[in-house]
Amino acid sequence: MNVDIGNALASVASPGVSRASLERLDEQVAAAHERIERGMANADHGYEALNLPERTDPDEIRAAVEPVADADTLITVGIGGSSLGAATIVDALESDTETVFLDNVDPEWVSGRLDGLALENAAINVVSRSGTTAETLANFLVVREAFEDAGVDWTERTIVTTGESGPLRDLADRHDLPSLKVPDGVPGRFSALSAVGMVAAAVCGHDLEALLAGAAAERETLSGSLFDCPAYAYGATTYALDGRGAGVNAMMPYAESLETSAEWFAQLWAESLGKDDLGQTPVRALGVTDQHSQLQLYRAGPRDKLVTFVTADADADRSIPTTDVEELAYLGDATLGELLEAEFEATEASLAAAGRPNVRVELEAVDEYELGGFLYGMEAACVLAGELYGVNTFEQPAVEWAKKATRGLLGGGEFEEAKAVAEKTELRVER
Repeated sequence: MNVDIGNALASVASPGVSRASLERLDEQVAAAHERIERGMANADHGYEALNLPERTDPDEIRAAVEPVADADTLITVGIGGSSLGAATIVDALESDTETVFLDNVDPEWVSGRLDGLALENAAINVVSRSGTTAETLANFLVVREAFEDAGVDWTERTIVTTGESGPLRDLADRHDLPSLKVPDGVPGRFSALSAVGMVAAAVCGHDLEALLAGAAAERETLSGSLFDCPAYAYGATTYALDGRGAGVNAMMPYAESLETSAEWFAQLWAESLGKDDLGQTPVRALGVTDQHSQLQLYRAGPRDKLVTFVTADADADRSIPTTDVEELAYLGDATLGELLEAEFEATEASLAAAGRPNVRVELEAVDEYELGGFLYGMEAACVLAGELYGVNTFEQPAVEWAKKATRGLLGGGEFEEAKAVAEKTELRVER
């Protein structure tokens, strides 16, 4: 993973950060890196995520999924960090295995996802550290019922990834289900490079060693200077731009296969850094699609946005057929890949010409190695940004509040948070 922050410099953009400011900030980066290294060495909560390239055992994952490795369809039941990392990996890489991610409890949507699936050769991948996540357990019960209705023994087609204790762990032990452990000290949104994210990749036949090797190579770049480390360059630049008014970060990959990565990034950035009235708001976009729906705002709207482009060299290309239409004749000499590249370069230049900050993240390809490096690099960037903000990157108290309120509303216990629902202020406008 390479990072180009040139279009975020004050000489190009407003808001922007000067080279002199970055050099001063680099002293804070050096101190933050020392704290990060110490946290990794001590396997402290959260920092342990950055040790996953050497701690994750691909053989253990493959052994656990072996009973369902023949699945034509994999149904992953999880939410947030228990789903998005896995979805990012398998959506980016080609496989003959159909993948379905149940990460919402909208009943019509869930039914629509399950309807029509051939469950006799499908597998269930259920993921929850606590084993008590309401949305995950509810969807798992629904999927289990669908298997039973189809006459399929779900106990022969289920793999569980969970903590050392809890309802899911008890279920796995009771039915002797293949299971893996959510790693200690690793919040869900940082767990893509563990069994949480890699079970789906294993069932789909992807190269787990290459994913971890790419992550390990990115780890080797971590150093005491943002000028020597792409991940730190990104984390420090986003932090500096936020302090200068760019409070929105639009993640815009220029590869259809990387669209889910923007969703994964949105959780990573929002849940990790949104503390104490601090943190950028992540926005999801896709090139070239959103050139025609969002670019107008990014180029001519409020100067409160950073656009992060993610580019990758494509393995395949397709020629554009020639045409007799004179105005379109130029397209006949090009390919779709060349058009995509031209669209990206034009968009990047358009923002720079308007003085709008943007950063380019470059991948050499969309493959396991590069994807592992990208996931690790963004996580390391997020950890660094958290150090610079001075927030606890690895907690999520606002999310826990809503979980308690939900559980209380469903009769799962007495929670003060649930009472706040009844206290909602209303100003209704009805037809």
